[in-house]
Amino acid sequence: MRATGNEKFKPASVLPMSRREMNALGWDSCDIVIVTGDAYVDHPSFGAALIGRVLEAQGFRVGIIAQPNWNSPEDFTVLGRPNLMFGVTSGNMDSMVNRYTSDCRRRSDDAYSPNQQPGKRPDRAVIAYTSHCRQAFPRTPVILGGLEASLRRAAHYDYWSTKVRRSILLDAKADLLLYGNAERSVVEVAHRLAAGESIKDLNNLPGSVYTRKISPTPAGFIRLPSFEEISKDPLAFNRATMIAHQESHPEYARPLVQRHGNRDVVMVTPSTPLTTAELDWIYELPFSRKPHPLYGQARIPAYEMIRFSITILRGCFGGCSFCSVACHEGRVVQSRSEKSILKEIKKIRDTAEGFHGIISDLGGPTANMYHMGCRSSQTRPKCRRLSCLYPDICKHLSTNHAPLIRLYQRARRLPGIKKILIGSGIRIDLAIRSPEYVRELTQHHVGGYLKVAPEHVNQSVLSLMQKPAIAIFERFQKLFNRYSNEAKLEQYLIPYMIAAHPGTTDEDMLELACWLKKSKLRVDQVQTFLPSPMTLATAMYHTGINPLRIQGKSTEKVFVPKNLKTRRLHKAFARYHDPNHWPLLRKALQRMGREDLIGNKPGHLIPGSQCPKTDSRRKKRVKRGKKQRKAACRYK
Repeated sequence: MRATGNEKFKPASVLPMSRREMNALGWDSCDIVIVTGDAYVDHPSFGAALIGRVLEAQGFRVGIIAQPNWNSPEDFTVLGRPNLMFGVTSGNMDSMVNRYTSDCRRRSDDAYSPNQQPGKRPDRAVIAYTSHCRQAFPRTPVILGGLEASLRRAAHYDYWSTKVRRSILLDAKADLLLYGNAERSVVEVAHRLAAGESIKDLNNLPGSVYTRKISPTPAGFIRLPSFEEISKDPLAFNRATMIAHQESHPEYARPLVQRHGNRDVVMVTPSTPLTTAELDWIYELPFSRKPHPLYGQARIPAYEMIRFSITILRGCFGGCSFCSVACHEGRVVQSRSEKSILKEIKKIRDTAEGFHGIISDLGGPTANMYHMGCRSSQTRPKCRRLSCLYPDICKHLSTNHAPLIRLYQRARRLPGIKKILIGSGIRIDLAIRSPEYVRELTQHHVGGYLKVAPEHVNQSVLSLMQKPAIAIFERFQKLFNRYSNEAKLEQYLIPYMIAAHPGTTDEDMLELACWLKKSKLRVDQVQTFLPSPMTLATAMYHTGINPLRIQGKSTEKVFVPKNLKTRRLHKAFARYHDPNHWPLLRKALQRMGREDLIGNKPGHLIPGSQCPKTDSRRKKRVKRGKKQRKAACRYK
């Protein structure tokens, strides 16, 4: 990345969203206009703001069009024609995940919109926004970025249309796609366009995807099964998914090519991860850390959640089958320096409105991977492991928590800081290797509850998830309780569970429910599995085959709970304590021949009868749900 930290520029107090703001800055035009599906919040946790500030620091004039009306091109012209390019992103979430639940119901709110207002972005926002950018200014280059573009860069299974879709670059008809955390590549694109290069010449940029006419596969490239092949052949789909994961490490990855009809989609190798100095430079840019003044007093829940949080790292080497973090941010953990993090805490303390001394999070995708990574320079270039933690922790992986412990201790001793909380999830299999870290975390950085993610208890399901055995959670729980009691603190673990993951049967979910009951745990944090593009678990969901166990023509079939009733039953098992689920669970237990778990004694899973008031409320809610489902339209 060209950023050195020495660029001389006068940053705007907020990136402009109107001609009036451009005039106040003395601008007659923008060099780059970023179109985003989120409200514009000038905070480093919001991708559009972060990329905008990085480009501004490089000397470019950057404007923001946030949540435009997609029914006409009018809103896409408010800042005029950009001199260099449009940057298009759906926002911090995939637009389909943002708008629909795992049951394909339309969500009633949007955490990334003012006052949670739903319907502020279209389905497949990247495609809709690109189309209107083209209509507004036909000859201006359009570059795609963000999570939605990253996960859909190749042909992929789409849960909402229940089919394999083409690369989003082709469907959007954009010029270029930048995947991952794209600061390095977007800076390169902007500088080369400013130097007069054509967008068509930027075809071998690390971290980019472009299209070309069908041609022989160059030496060193890997040709994936084509879009047409993977649409028809489950084994080809799984093979393409596995290759994409195995060729994702920037140190040894090879470029990928995938044919779509008469075009090749070329995925260049990932960008080189940012250094600690570069990461520090980015997070120390002059963010106002506030929503744009346009929103006035409107609430933006996603902002309120991270308002006083600090990102200390990126990336995750956990390799969970269902998780899209590695597909987007990569498996190389990039960490900021302790000095930079403490500087940001002081800035929040001294300048943030409404700050009362509590930092809500020092984290990232996984809070306790700070400054961890592979120690072997010889093994790293040859390694093809999809996870550094499964089936066991790699012997070459540094698991030293000392830098993180030191950071916690120094951060909480800063004057004016009352409490430093850890809101991001942690890897408990890493944490138990350092009882000192568990003690530090438990006794000083838990606000009554700590989120952890064992996900399930059945070993066959956990192996498909690429998660450790439930015994690891139990070991962590003992340490957590021990150190909480030692400090005389009443604190609790909040375990996250996944229902209806590929490979999960009714019996597996019953096993989970019985374990929760025996452990005296009542979990509300239950996610029904939602297949997101590119992940290994989505390949299992779509094909019914385990991509991790394909050897020649030999395959391992996986049961996939796709039926809506089954998916709801699986969630009900995980929330066995909720009276609203008891009627459904009674029927299921009777069908499974497990009436012995129905009754009013301590050993029973659910009671034999329903409270009249609870039953009345349940019936009203079921009736209301039926009306909502009739009104909702499953996206096709």
